[in-house]
Amino acid sequence: MLRCSQFIRPRFGLNQFFRRTVHSDSGLSPVLLTRARLLASEHAKLTDRLAESFDAKIAKRAGELAPVTSVLKEWDSANDSIAELKSLLEDRQTDEELRSLATEDLQSTNGALPAISGRLKKSLIPRHPFAALPCLIEIRPGAGGDEAGLFAYEMLRMYLSFCSRRGLRPTILKQDVEDGPSEDRLSEAVIEVEAEGAYDILRTESGVHRVQRVPATEAKGRTHTSAVSVMVLPSFPETGSSMDNALNFEDPTSDYYIDPQEVRIEKMRAGGAGGQHVNKTESAIRLTHFPTGTVVSMQDERSQQANRRKAWQVLRAKIAEARQEAREQELVELRRGVLGGVARMGRGDKIRTYNFGQSRCTDHRCGTTIHNLDAVLDGGDGLETVMENVRTWMADREVEAMVAEDMAKNKQKK
Repeated sequence: MLRCSQFIRPRFGLNQFFRRTVHSDSGLSPVLLTRARLLASEHAKLTDRLAESFDAKIAKRAGELAPVTSVLKEWDSANDSIAELKSLLEDRQTDEELRSLATEDLQSTNGALPAISGRLKKSLIPRHPFAALPCLIEIRPGAGGDEAGLFAYEMLRMYLSFCSRRGLRPTILKQDVEDGPSEDRLSEAVIEVEAEGAYDILRTESGVHRVQRVPATEAKGRTHTSAVSVMVLPSFPETGSSMDNALNFEDPTSDYYIDPQEVRIEKMRAGGAGGQHVNKTESAIRLTHFPTGTVVSMQDERSQQANRRKAWQVLRAKIAEARQEAREQELVELRRGVLGGVARMGRGDKIRTYNFGQSRCTDHRCGTTIHNLDAVLDGGDGLETVMENVRTWMADREVEAMVAEDMAKNKQKK
């Protein structure tokens, strides 16, 4: 089937004029478009330098900018087509058959433009420094007593199921239960998700998760509210030498380096089930980081060496996440005056509610509500939908912040 675009020939000056006027129709602000063109220009210069001689840092930066350049070309091509098609329709000499084809193509291209604009916006968002890393998920019950411990256990199963469905290879590093007849009252759990990029997929889950339901022990049928805290942490490899310099935790100049002299190491006897091994050997390890007061204990393995390795892994993850969060908070404070508010939610915010009576899961950031709680707690499509909508919400907030910052800078220059 012939398309109208096959008959179109470029007209001098028309495309450049239309690009200056199309921004509002495409949903892409001139501020973001200017940023995209600057990054595309930088990419072109870096590509020319790489053609002359290879440099790892330049190649990495060029790779980061490549998606912007690619989507920008697609955006320009779509707008060029729209400009030419509109010009063709306005030409009285255009015959009816070609006019019909032009109308069809114009509708199709206009329909595709918002999606292209959306991809261009997302490509402009700086990648999170931990995005490519595996991750650790730490689950702790909060307010709510036994009910919080029970729901924490259900969340542990939810994330294990989600990761297994997605092929993300989850492993339980730590699973402590509260003393008592029931073994499903969780006091703390840590899941290691070994797949590359797992942090970027799961970082939407950090925060306080609230559950509303009638506990099995409630005689009067009253609904109780409990809370569970979830932290998603970056998981670094056992040796940092193979990593990017900025993330190399063995390099004293790295932001994520931990001085061993600032960490107290204590050997203890493990508690809980385990028989003579628990009673006679000091296999448990507790690490305390003096500058931050961060404490990590590990006793799940029979080997002291294995517990020590896991404890250091969790300690590095916690310190790295805290330092990254501090930097993000500084950025939030800088943006506060421009945006009139804070553009992110922290780990202490209630991010999601699971209501059993209504079989409802509501995420308070993006406003998504799923009326099929089992599809969420099973780690299936319901949870995937919520997480994807939160990722979109986070991207939109980041884009809004970038636009506000650029507009503020432009005003200051004037």
